[in-house]
Amino acid sequence: MGALLEEVSELIGVQVYTNRGVFLGNVNNLIVDIDGCRVDGLFITDTNPLLVEDSRNIAVPFRWVSSVGDIILLRFFPKRVTVKRAPTAAKADEAAESEAS
Repeated sequence: MGALLEEVSELIGVQVYTNRGVFLGNVNNLIVDIDGCRVDGLFITDTNPLLVEDSRNIAVPFRWVSSVGDIILLRFFPKRVTVKRAPTAAKADEAAESEAS
């Protein structure tokens, strides 16, 4: 188990690219399944604003990873990641009033 943690910790700071060669961001942390001794995902920071709205931090499933070396190459990434905003309290109240009428 110690060797696994030592190896995966080397992924921190590695640059991540899409399958089209576009820079996505840097690995900041890992999502690890301790019981299964495997990496489930990568937590990406400093994301490319052309790919991720507001350059937000994102988690990428490890199953999307194609190869790992000096960089990480993804086999899949959506064209653009947008943030779905929750309705504000005022809009929720308006919607409730509209339904009540």
